[in-house]
Amino acid sequence: MSKNNNGRRSEPGCPVRLSATHAAVCALLALSLPAHAQPAPKPDGANKLDTVVVTGIRASLKRALDTKRDAESIVDVVTAEDVGKFPATNVAEAITVIPGVSIDKAFGQGEKVSILGTDPALNRTLLNGQAIASGDWFMSEQQGRTFNYSLLAPQLVSKVEVHKSPEAWLDEGSIGGTVNISTRKPLELKGLTLNGAVNYLHNDRIGGGKPSVSGMFGWKNEANTFGVLVSAQRSKEQIRRDGVESYGTVRGSDYINGRGGSPNSVTTTTTDWSQNPPATMPPSCVGACKTTLLANPNAVTPNSISAHYFDQTRDRDTLSLSLQARPHKKLDVEFNALDVKAKYDNITHSMFAFNGNPWNSLNALTDLSVDGGVINKASFRNALTVYDLINRRATVDTDSYDLKLKWKEDRWFASAHAGASKAKGGTDRQVFGEFLGKANYSYDLSGAVPKLQFSGYQTAPISDIAAHMAPAKTGSPFNDPQGFRLDGGGPAGGWHTNPPTATNWGAGWGGNIVTKPTSDQEKYFQADFGVQFDAPVHQVRFGLKHREHKTSQTMSGVSLASIKGYGDLSATQFGPQSVPSGYLAGFGDVGDLSKRFMIDGWALADYINSGKWLAPWQTMPTPSTFSDPSYASNTWTVKENVNAGYVQADFSHERLRGNVGLRLVKTESESMGWACTVNISPCPADKYGPSSVKKNYTNTLPNLNVVYDLNDSVVLRGSAAKVIARPNYGDMSSYLWIGDATLTGGGGNPDLKPYKSTNLDFSAEWYFAPNSIVAGTLFHKKVDDYVLITTRKETHYNQNQQKDTEYDISRPSNAGSATIKGFSLAFQTSFSNGFGLLTNYTHADAKAASGGRLPFNSKHQVTFSPFYENDRWSARTTYSWRSKYYTQADRGNFLVTDDYDSLEASINFKLTDKLTLGLDGMNLLDSEYRSYAEVPGVAATEKLTRGIYRTGRRFMISLRFVN
Repeated sequence: MSKNNNGRRSEPGCPVRLSATHAAVCALLALSLPAHAQPAPKPDGANKLDTVVVTGIRASLKRALDTKRDAESIVDVVTAEDVGKFPATNVAEAITVIPGVSIDKAFGQGEKVSILGTDPALNRTLLNGQAIASGDWFMSEQQGRTFNYSLLAPQLVSKVEVHKSPEAWLDEGSIGGTVNISTRKPLELKGLTLNGAVNYLHNDRIGGGKPSVSGMFGWKNEANTFGVLVSAQRSKEQIRRDGVESYGTVRGSDYINGRGGSPNSVTTTTTDWSQNPPATMPPSCVGACKTTLLANPNAVTPNSISAHYFDQTRDRDTLSLSLQARPHKKLDVEFNALDVKAKYDNITHSMFAFNGNPWNSLNALTDLSVDGGVINKASFRNALTVYDLINRRATVDTDSYDLKLKWKEDRWFASAHAGASKAKGGTDRQVFGEFLGKANYSYDLSGAVPKLQFSGYQTAPISDIAAHMAPAKTGSPFNDPQGFRLDGGGPAGGWHTNPPTATNWGAGWGGNIVTKPTSDQEKYFQADFGVQFDAPVHQVRFGLKHREHKTSQTMSGVSLASIKGYGDLSATQFGPQSVPSGYLAGFGDVGDLSKRFMIDGWALADYINSGKWLAPWQTMPTPSTFSDPSYASNTWTVKENVNAGYVQADFSHERLRGNVGLRLVKTESESMGWACTVNISPCPADKYGPSSVKKNYTNTLPNLNVVYDLNDSVVLRGSAAKVIARPNYGDMSSYLWIGDATLTGGGGNPDLKPYKSTNLDFSAEWYFAPNSIVAGTLFHKKVDDYVLITTRKETHYNQNQQKDTEYDISRPSNAGSATIKGFSLAFQTSFSNGFGLLTNYTHADAKAASGGRLPFNSKHQVTFSPFYENDRWSARTTYSWRSKYYTQADRGNFLVTDDYDSLEASINFKLTDKLTLGLDGMNLLDSEYRSYAEVPGVAATEKLTRGIYRTGRRFMISLRFVN
């Protein structure tokens, strides 16, 4: 080991100036508290540090802080040892201790990563430096550029690097940061290696758990010229999410005037069929109700109050292969293959009072009160209730293949890199059943959670005259399967009691059968070269890269045209049962929402798929892309070809070092979909034709990283760069969804331009004592052509009303400029008695020039993680909190996720030198994930609940073997 004139160490045979950037990857291990530290490889052209394994957290912190001083860019790292010791079931959860990194836990697990206050779509995730195809199981989401972290098993990982400032050699496409996940390499192992683990994961809300097993085999020859590594994992986990939901908002004016021609509560009369002869009843909202309503036409309220129950089983099989050879001392060959097969089958049970339904509830309001611009209490008579059961079979399969060859001489290097990645995902088959009823109910939003109370309900079909003549039951239909029935339609010419026939009856909507498979794939080739000099500019690198990407989805389906007496079965026919114990525990007083039944989702699926619901004159429909306009508009393909070239100079002179570079990128994209070729609504199935929007653009992206060693304990860093991020694939498509009952929807925009940003960063690090640091970072990102979701009026065909109707449609558009600015603070130290502490705080303020907030930006984020370690024991607790953040525009509202905190803990005991017993606790607070609709001009928008969820505490016991 040698030292340069500034006292920094360099490895034998490696120029000091080269090791400066090389050290950056390891440097911020100090911020992730590793138990083992390994020098992270610098990109092509840098000499590799010898592998150094340091046992113990404190020893690895010393190594990390020694190398941090030589970093040339802002890079944080979590090593394989950290990933193994953090209480985490996927990689996203393991990197949340890094300052500025936060995750979204809509389903209880980290699936989307935000960096420095940016939208997850503005960050890139790479596997071994290359893009990895990713699929998504959730049918309601469109294909994006975010990576589904729930797919990747932590056992695969050697290290995770989070690049917060760009360099020219690094792929473009990120504004917040780039996450590079490196897998293990055979020649980095020590001869024969056998690792394995057996885990059991228990969820207290479910009351049970599932086992998982993983193993790794590695071998290399004595000459260290060939090695092989194979790893496999099988994991299974059940997800249960209890919740209270709403699906949009309505205003007082909707109850005054109706919506889309629907009846209203102020002037619409009804018929009392229970009297003989039938009597005309006055409007529902009279007296004080009418006075209050007319005085508050802009007051807002949820259009429904729902008891939500979600059940999912996640099966994941992962197999990886890595081959590494050095047939010549100057040639290194690597081949990596990854295969992930996952199932995400899920059932959603949503039982709700649909008080905002235009045709069955906007004319049923009987009383209300208003507070802060919100209708916080309301009562309804004979208004719509709904039980939606959605059964989805979903899979995600990912395959990735990567080949790299590198030749290294004393003064130059050359490398070639080629590979392909492909993912298939989405919903293989959705079976949607919708049961309807009518009831008298009231809701109260004045408490911490919405409260719903019933006072009576009907059990006959709501479209039949018998529904008005049948005696009402007291209590809640949520406890009675007879209170919900598939819609059997109604007479074509008005109410009557004649049996339905092919000519006198209009079918109801009982649900649908839908498939929505997705595909994501990328091919790439790159060549890199570098030359080294004995000069202040000690290395010049340059390279070329070609990428071909294709993302697509195909939607097809058919609606269930059910007929009274044939397809209008009640929920009693599908195995009704009590909801599992502890339902909505911890939510507070929700009234009748927690007292409900559920049915067998697979029995309903079998019934719908069998065609037993068909009337004699009906035939079993075949799912088709063109059987419904919404299916055609959700079928699209986006192709993207990217050609890039870069040049980068690495420099070092006395106390000044860094790099300067330029990346030139040309992007060609094509968004393809289907459009109606005739001016007819709805469009005939044979009148659709392909449509296409092509774009191409070129971006010049300079960057500069400068580091100055002020003295032996203070290091200053600065970075300036031009960067871009491309819009999500789904946003670039022509997709469209619409809600016929709520008259809302959303879609894509093929004319979107990429985000462009100027990023400025400055950081200072003070090494105030051995193994201790205080670090601060300032960041400022000026983003042009920012993509925001806006809502506007559009006319589309309404299947329910059988006519063109005006909808509020939310679409992305380039909404001008935006600024993301803030700072992060990090403190770390270890004590002589085995204790230590890591903590950090990030402040990020992100706003559009118009004043609007940007998606997924939490203004405040805190992590506090104390630890303890001795020869046998290690323990760690991590508490994290992030403030509220806006996520998206939906159904004409802006959705906000409330502040969220989480507590995780782990304890490990070494039984022997090779066996370790561990216990991990995740979501120990059973934290509440809450979102609400933010409406301009309304003070109490936090009362407009969109979703309140709890997913339960998770405990994992592990037995790990390492030879």
